[in-house]
Amino acid sequence: MTTDSSTRLWIYDTTLRDGTQREGLSVSIEDKLRIARQLDKLGIPFIEGGWPGANPKDVQFFWQLKEQPLTQAEVVAFCSTRRPNVTAAEEPMLQAILAAGTRWVTIFGKSWDLHVTEGLKTSLAENLAMIQDTIEYLRSSGRRVIYDAEHWFDGYKHNSDYALKSLATAIASGAEWLVLCDTNGGTLPHEISQIVQDVIKVVPPETQLGIHTHNDSDTAVANAMAAVIEGARMVQGTINGYGERCGNANLCSLIPNLQLKLGYTCLADNQLTQLTQASRFISEVVNLAPDEHAAFVGRSAFAHKGGIHVSAVERNPLTYEHIQPEQIGNNRRIVISEQAGLSNVLAKARTFGIELDKHNPAARQILQRLKELESEGYQFEAAEASFDLLMREALGKRQQLFEIKGFQVHCDLVQGLENHNGNALATVKVAVNGQDILEAAEGNGPVAALDAALRKALVNFYPQIAAFELTDYKVRILDGHTGTAAKTRVLVESRNGHQRWTTVGVSTNILEASYQAVVEGLEYGLLLLHSSAKAALTASS
Repeated sequence: MTTDSSTRLWIYDTTLRDGTQREGLSVSIEDKLRIARQLDKLGIPFIEGGWPGANPKDVQFFWQLKEQPLTQAEVVAFCSTRRPNVTAAEEPMLQAILAAGTRWVTIFGKSWDLHVTEGLKTSLAENLAMIQDTIEYLRSSGRRVIYDAEHWFDGYKHNSDYALKSLATAIASGAEWLVLCDTNGGTLPHEISQIVQDVIKVVPPETQLGIHTHNDSDTAVANAMAAVIEGARMVQGTINGYGERCGNANLCSLIPNLQLKLGYTCLADNQLTQLTQASRFISEVVNLAPDEHAAFVGRSAFAHKGGIHVSAVERNPLTYEHIQPEQIGNNRRIVISEQAGLSNVLAKARTFGIELDKHNPAARQILQRLKELESEGYQFEAAEASFDLLMREALGKRQQLFEIKGFQVHCDLVQGLENHNGNALATVKVAVNGQDILEAAEGNGPVAALDAALRKALVNFYPQIAAFELTDYKVRILDGHTGTAAKTRVLVESRNGHQRWTTVGVSTNILEASYQAVVEGLEYGLLLLHSSAKAALTASS
């Protein structure tokens, strides 16, 4: 891919340092390494790995990357300028930075006079000396330096002369990049634009500027884009916008906006298509639920629910989609709900490999049944596997792999006993191929026991069922004003190691609702296996 240097941007990811400062987010060394390798595969040029010396985890991280380097990204060590009234050569934290062995080091220093006098408790002159001494020392040790001007925009607004002196000092000392930081996240896009223009007028023409924004005013992405439009060429941010307080600029929004909307080059096109997968992978590693409604990469980012919308998108996706979802590795989803029209049913059927004609009476039957069940409390947009089974039943294509003839659940809940687990015992009677099977199993709760008993009854007929897992169980009370007689909706998520699917059950009896969802989950898993085997057989012949 040919890249015009005037439109080339350098993406700098700080998920592993700034992102991990998010409340509730914690990662191990192994987690950090997995994330770093994912970012490297995505094509991120700069990956900030942490602050060596601040904690043993970051020291280990840099050591392990020296043994098994990344393929293309520059891993960057992060640190502050030296402390007041000591030399850089005597500063222990800078020794840890050098020991990390990275070619690039990011140093942050104070741009705001308030932070110098109130935070560091030193003079304005000493702060400039700290910037100079630190950068010159690192440069003399063979390191290339990115200078993060902390609290730059607040500092400029309060004392522009001193803020500009801090930048001039960093340039004169050998910093190759100057990154303007909106550390408090309170600056707005029009202010960013004006201040970046002011900086460009006074720094040497060859100066390379970057931008680092926080999201406290919910404008971090817009602020970063404003800086790029004015001339910044390094963009710092985090995957999924992780970061302290309200987070950092979200690279999953910034990268496609900059590349697909504004014409800048951030990643190769084939790497850009990995963005959605990278977002979801990293959310799994840090153990935070992905934002389903996140721009670009969210599961609902290209979901269409209203019948009119679906009909229009089927004719021309541009009617309700601002980009092609495949460009960033996402996909269009047709949502099925009580708001659905016939277009939703036809489009959703195609995603399951079912071709339906609008003149087919079964299509109207499916739509009517959908609306009836949704009015009773079912929610098929969150349980697409159950909707697939509903369609197959209406078309006469739903195989009866087994029949449940009855079940009982007994819970042993004795209060006050130490180490009492509240075990439950479930008994099920199942018919397979005309043969009745009676099985019982225990579980840590009635649903777990029921699931275990069903598997035990079916595994001799369907050995693959041993690989199925029940991964999530959600209960929603639909009409709480009726007290213990309230109708309950249960969503069960299952997986087989390769695929995930969700099924739904609704009843005034929570066990019956759970039973419906669990049974359909097992049935749908077997249907997926059958479909995969059939497809493989067709391909081989």
